[in-house]
Amino acid sequence: MSARLRRTRIDVGAQHINPEKHEGIMSQFGTLGIIGKQDDPAAAQTAALLVAHLRQRGHSVLLDDELHGMAADATAPRRELAERCNLVIVVGGDGTLLNAGRDLAPAGVPLLGVNQGRLGFMVDVNPLQMTETVDSILDGDYVRETRSLLSARILRDEGGAGPFLALNDVVLRNQAAIRMIEFETWHGEEFISLHRADGFIVSTPTGSTAYALSGGGPVLHPGIEAWALVPICPHTLSDRPIVVSTDRPVRLALSGGGTHDATCTMDGQVNATVRPGEIIEISRADCSLQLIHPRGYSYFNILRSKLHWGRERS
Repeated sequence: MSARLRRTRIDVGAQHINPEKHEGIMSQFGTLGIIGKQDDPAAAQTAALLVAHLRQRGHSVLLDDELHGMAADATAPRRELAERCNLVIVVGGDGTLLNAGRDLAPAGVPLLGVNQGRLGFMVDVNPLQMTETVDSILDGDYVRETRSLLSARILRDEGGAGPFLALNDVVLRNQAAIRMIEFETWHGEEFISLHRADGFIVSTPTGSTAYALSGGGPVLHPGIEAWALVPICPHTLSDRPIVVSTDRPVRLALSGGGTHDATCTMDGQVNATVRPGEIIEISRADCSLQLIHPRGYSYFNILRSKLHWGRERS
């Protein structure tokens, strides 16, 4: 192989793939899966157009059996999509991709997002240019990016619960909305602080532009190995967000003197009860999520577009 073909252009957190270096792209992406936002007619319509186009290209297509409004001749549960698909295309918003990511990341199946939602930090294919963009990606002209996940367990005397995966964040909140909770935070064996607050967010770089951002947390580039720890409406105003490394677990210990249960939420979609005296242990998951982006993808361009950075006042 020549030196020219061995060259790979690397960006932080993303790898640009040149089709010259990847013979057999059709075999690489031979079987494609489609997951769509549930009970959304627009997502179902977009998915139907996508299915017809992909089959015309000669691809085998499997549809998520939770995608309603579609013909059932080629539907399959998520576990089968994880086993059989070389790429899964998600039609919806970031929430749909988060849900799919937790299911498919352990199998290493890459995801491509078609934006049928609102903001779309991770689903970056415009539906109006969907077929052209997908064709280019399937021909090998794309950007592959790796996103880390969290793994959360609830430690309790009777065996605990989990592990639960999270792509964005793990959030501790009081089940009684008008009351604060008291809890300790630890980084590995090192004590951080005692908090009284409405709750607490442990965020990945991916989740740093979600709930953590509205809580005053920093934006973390997805290429770094760090978590943001963000208190929610703390009683002490000096209780500020901090950034820690991912080499040790973070533990949130709910005060044993409390009388109210709390809720641990993964990506705002999966909930588990935490009782006084129990501990949430959050570590880096063994698996990572593989995202596929169109050519020209730039994380900072996404930030400028979605967060309206640098725009002049009208």
